[in-house]
Amino acid sequence: MSIIRLTKEFTFEAAHMLEGYDGLCREIHGHSYRLFVTVKGEPETDPASPKLGMVMDFGALKRIVNEQIVDRLDHAFMMRRTEAAEELAETLGMQFSKVVLTDYQPTCENMLSDFAERLLGALPDEVELCALKLHETATSFAEWYAADNL
Repeated sequence: MSIIRLTKEFTFEAAHMLEGYDGLCREIHGHSYRLFVTVKGEPETDPASPKLGMVMDFGALKRIVNEQIVDRLDHAFMMRRTEAAEELAETLGMQFSKVVLTDYQPTCENMLSDFAERLLGALPDEVELCALKLHETATSFAEWYAADNL
């Protein structure tokens, strides 16, 4: 049987700040993120299976990515966990519920590493996470490949 790759696209809106950065992006700003998740595997061959011919149900992939990433970050404000950020998060938390402190600078690159870890722990054993691509803007994106991270 052939190995097939499936890709599903997700979108979410989020803001972040890059504390200590020396460019314009040090200011609080947001993005309309586009995330492409690619998995691979062999299509189901059991004629009795309702998933016959599928590597993975697109609905199941959608559920996993939404649970692990999109629902957590859509319309959230992300900051690297520092003493100053924790104080700000406490203040903002009085009015806003989606303030997310991360253990990393919330760059596109670091977000992809986090997403990969979350998905690797949540995907079914019979599929493999192959690649992730995260667009911050229409022309700027970062990519994660399993082959690069063995």
